[in-house]
Amino acid sequence: MALRLLYLIFLQLAGWLMLLVRSDASKDVEILVLRHQLAVLRRQVARPRPSWADRAVISVLARLLPAADRLRLFVTPGTLLRWHADLVRRRWTFKRRRQGRPATRPSVRSLILRMARENPLWGYRRIAGELAGLGYRVGASTVWLILKKAGLDPAPRRTGPTWNEFLRAQASGILACDFFHCDTVLLNRLYGLVVMEISTRRVHLLGATDHPTGHWIAQQARNLMIELGDRAVGFRFLIRDRDAKLTAAFDEVFAGAGIQVVKTPPRAPQANAYVERWIGGLRRELLDRMLIVNARHLRRVLAEYEAHFNEHRPHRSLGQAAPLRSLSDPVEADIEVIRRDRLGGLIHEYAQAA
Repeated sequence: MALRLLYLIFLQLAGWLMLLVRSDASKDVEILVLRHQLAVLRRQVARPRPSWADRAVISVLARLLPAADRLRLFVTPGTLLRWHADLVRRRWTFKRRRQGRPATRPSVRSLILRMARENPLWGYRRIAGELAGLGYRVGASTVWLILKKAGLDPAPRRTGPTWNEFLRAQASGILACDFFHCDTVLLNRLYGLVVMEISTRRVHLLGATDHPTGHWIAQQARNLMIELGDRAVGFRFLIRDRDAKLTAAFDEVFAGAGIQVVKTPPRAPQANAYVERWIGGLRRELLDRMLIVNARHLRRVLAEYEAHFNEHRPHRSLGQAAPLRSLSDPVEADIEVIRRDRLGGLIHEYAQAA
């Protein structure tokens, strides 16, 4: 724009220099003709629309005219002042920076919608945790808003009991266990035994059988003590319900390791809320979505789910980390995200491409 203005000024100066070689009589005649043409145009044109270059030339030359001759211009003095004010405003007006938080990158937005469509059971907090594992620090409210604008259900209703103050204070030294069942294709009922470390949310699937005898249950407890090793001394309590399958031999294994068995009140699943919630998630994510053939098939499937839960699945209580995996470092640029399928694609895991 500046070069164009300089070019127009050069043309005007060249035209004015040509006027110096002309006689005064010819100039007077030309002025009279131009005045008459201007009067004719004023009768035909209601409101002229000069360009920015025309405004600049008129504003400069108007200062050289006497006050009486300025009234013949098709612009008023107020118009000249307004043009000048516009030039000043444009000169000192800078591009304003956008206030507030930066917008979510389109690639992250696409990744959120991809996870939501591929995993219908995931809520917005679960998706935020999965993104945190990939190195994206996206707030749960941002994920909720993106899903809402896309017409997706942002948060499946998942009501759960509140945690007991005792469990919060003693979580680092508490184990919790419970039974769950699964019906096979031939309608045979299988029973599984799970133990959870409350502080780390790490689960131990001790086994699955169709006949949970007292001897079998006690042996699973001994196997757990062997697996815990030196870490067993850090636990003080074991929470269990009053299921008759959990015999005195089962309690003696933990008592020998210095772990006190705490029985929950009758018909009070909220007293063992951590394991109950995990069993509910196991059913929603796995057992209700596939057919189990026999106990061997169930043990293999549970081992795969245990590895997924302990090594990858994010947990809100752990800051979106997994029990056996820490969060990735924050990423500044876009990264390639790959998907790993477990159990034939029933469960999806996302990781950074190598």
